[in-house]
Parts: sequence; structure tokens; C-alpha cells
Amino acid sequence: MAMTPGERILSLPLILLLTGIFSIAMFVPALHALVQEDHTIARSFFYSGLLGLTLIFVIGLAMTGQARRDSSDLQNLLSLFLSYTLLPVFLALPFYEGLGTTSYLNAYVEMVSSLTTTGATLFSEPGRLTGSLHLWRGLVGWMGGLLVWISAAAVLAPLHLGGFEVTARAEPGQDVQRLDRFRRASSARRIAQFTAHLFPVYTGLTAAIWLLLLIAGDRPLVATMHAMSTMATSGITPLVGVPEAQSGIAGEAIIFLFMLFGLSRLTFSSDTMGSSERGLWGDPEFRIGIALVLGVPVILFLRHWAAAFDVDEIENFSEAASALWGGMFTVLSFLTTTGFESAAWEQARGWSGLGTPGLILMGLSVVGGGVATTAGGVKLLRVYALYLSGRREMEKLVHPSSISGAGQASRRIRREGAFIAWIFFMLFALSLSSITVIFAALGLDFESATVMAIASLSTTGPLTQIAAETPISLLQLGAPAKLVFAAAMALGRLETLAIIALFNPSLWRY
Repeated sequence: MAMTPGERILSLPLILLLTGIFSIAMFVPALHALVQEDHTIARSFFYSGLLGLTLIFVIGLAMTGQARRDSSDLQNLLSLFLSYTLLPVFLALPFYEGLGTTSYLNAYVEMVSSLTTTGATLFSEPGRLTGSLHLWRGLVGWMGGLLVWISAAAVLAPLHLGGFEVTARAEPGQDVQRLDRFRRASSARRIAQFTAHLFPVYTGLTAAIWLLLLIAGDRPLVATMHAMSTMATSGITPLVGVPEAQSGIAGEAIIFLFMLFGLSRLTFSSDTMGSSERGLWGDPEFRIGIALVLGVPVILFLRHWAAAFDVDEIENFSEAASALWGGMFTVLSFLTTTGFESAAWEQARGWSGLGTPGLILMGLSVVGGGVATTAGGVKLLRVYALYLSGRREMEKLVHPSSISGAGQASRRIRREGAFIAWIFFMLFALSLSSITVIFAALGLDFESATVMAIASLSTTGPLTQIAAETPISLLQLGAPAKLVFAAAMALGRLETLAIIALFNPSLWRY
């Protein structure tokens, strides 16, 4: 079947396609800077966008008339890896030229952090960046989140990676349709279909958050940034933190509602997996996520209930409600690897007597959100697979001859799925320990090295400012440490199993 013109464009290497898309996106901050009469930044983004479009046009002319073969899924995976490592070199160009007071390496690390939806920033000082530069950070993070949505469904799912390996019947990195490769839908057509399906949903939800935050009282730039950061789970903000937003508790409630999309793919889509589903509440990922969002704050709340209640019943009722809300919002934020901190989080810590919450927040970030969402971390589906396997083993200890009647799908998750999930946990632990050791060898203390390793691998950048006893200044790190941090963010976004799949011999066969 012949490709349509749109599919011929999508059959280009993914990194070239993304370069063209981001080149067009550069005109947005250029226009914003022009309206703000910041002509230096406007020229930086405008000329960089023209440069990118010219480059793509020249490459397109060079490829005109050549027989173009559709890229395989493994080749798309390689392009995705290159996009996270090489594309930020181009994205950093207008940021570097517009800021003018930083090194290109700092701009590159900032763009890797934004594109991978990590959200760690080297420029945490208020007023260091203009509104247009903040807008570019948020826009790159938002488009990075959309890239995660589309690539999870169109690239990782066919290869049984990114969490899909837990329920798939084939080995990770292998396509079950390999023998039928001439009759199956092309990867370009698959990318086009999922883009057409997910882009309106992603954009519409972002617009809904933006409108609600505007109504709640946020300034347009702040509402735009927080809307994009919420859907992308990037945690990028033009403020020091969400508590500084003018929308207050209403804004936090709006963000909380839409962060639920990071717990399960079924909150926005029903066709990113081939198995039948029983609705949102029947999804184990969503149920585990809700249990953590409700359970962890309640445990913190009850920790010192008796001592806190003796002060004043009326006053403590208000404080108790605030403490519970602060705990719920912050737990959901870090579970979805967004990293927003509630204005009532300090009160929640004081209520529970918890002086150092870093370990809890890092643990939530490591667990992560749902499969095929913008959240990072290990993913809730893998945790569920290990839970089923552990529960079944305990049942067999009590009743050795018992036979489980949970069904074929559940048995698949409990056996092969749990085995693969355990392998991923070991790979994640190995990556975490290796990166921690590398950071320590580069001069960081053990606490900072651990926090940075978890923040990068779980794509939860705000951990660097919240989890450690003192905030980590990424700007003060040496060049080797910054490069390691950038590499770890790319590894955490794409996951170790996907990197290993790139060593598949069939990728280099043609």
C-alpha cells in the first residue's frame, strides 16, 4: 500500500522530524519576546527557528527521488534515543544566545532536563530568566511529554518495552508480528494514527488546565507554564514554587485533578494495549496510585495525632485538613514524578513531626506513575506484577497444592510478567548504584549523589531542591557531573530495557 504524503513525512528519521517541529515551535517564544519588546531574545529564537527549517529543507531536497523505506520499530527506538541526546544541542541554541550569561553546556543540560520532562533547572534564582526563556523551557517540556505519549504507543508498545513487557506474550525488544512484517501496518502509519488520536486529547486537556488556572487567578504566563508542566509531569515553573502562584489552594486543586492522568493510561486512552480492560477503576495501576495518594498522607497524619490534638480542637481541625491536603497533593505530585510541592506541605511535615521527608519523596518518585503516561519511575504496573507474584508465593506456603483461578492474564502477569519486572528492578538498582558511585567519584557527597541519581533516573528534577537536607546547586557542578546528569536523565526517560534492546542485531542488519 502506497504511503500518503503525511506518512512519507513521518517516515523520515524521527530526530529530523522532531527538529522541524521544534524549529516551528521556536517562533512561539520569539513572538512572546517581541510583544515584550525583548528584541535580543526574539531574534535568537527567530533565527534559530529559521536555521532549523532551512536545515530540514536542505536534507529533504537531498532525499528527494530516493527510494524511502519505512523505518523499523528498532530504528525508531534508536532515533528516539538520539532525540533525547542530540536534539537538545539544537534546542539549547536560542536559549544560550538569548540568555547570554551562561555556557553552552548549561543550556544543553537545561534542554535535556526539559525534553525528558525531568524539570531540574540550573537557573533556580528568581529573575535570572525572562518570561520568554521560561516559556521555551515549559514548551520543550510539554512537547517532550507529548513525545512520550506517542512514542509509548507507537514505538515502545510494539517492541514490548516501557512497561508493556509485563503483559506481552513476546520477549522485550521483539515484535510478535515479525513474520508478518510485509502485511502489518507501517511504523509511519502507526505514528500518524496515534498522533492524530493523542494530540487533540493532550492539547485539549492542557487548554482546560490553563483556562481553569486563569479563572482561579494565575497570571497568563504562570497558568500556561503550570498547565503544560502538569500534563507533561515536568514540574517546570517560572516561579520558585507552586505556593507562590496567585491561584492558591484552588490552583492546587486544579493541578491535583489533572495529575491523576499520570497514574494510568486509561485516563486518556483505551487503545495503547491490546488486552481488554475493565474500566478505570479496574486498572490496577490506578488503584495502587490512589491507595498511595490516600495512604501515605494518612500515615503521616496519624503519626503524631495525639500530641497535636491536645493544643486546640478547633484550631487543629483546620490545621489537620491543611496537613492532609498538603500531604495528598505532594504525594501525588512526586508519585507522578511532577515534583510540585504544596503550600501546605510544610504544615503537613510539622503536623506529623517529619523533619526530613526526602526519603519518602524519593521512594514515591522511584515507584513512578502509569505505563504509557508522561510519568517516569519504575511504573506502577511492574509493582503490581511483583505484588501478585509475592501474594501467590505466600498462598503456596500456606496451601502448597492450591491452584490459582485468577485467569490466564493474571497468571501471565504473575509469572513471566513478574520475572521481567524483577529484571527491570535489578537493572534500575544497578543503574542507580552506578550513577551514584560516578557522582561520588566526581566530588559529590553521598546524599547529594544519591538524590541526583534518583532525580535523573526517575525524571523528577525538583528532588534536587527538596529531597536533600540542603538544596543542590546544579549550576555549581563541574562539567563532567553535568554530562553524567544529562546522560542519566536520557537513560531514565527511555529506560534501561530499551537501551539494551538497541543492541538487538536486527537493528543493524539492513
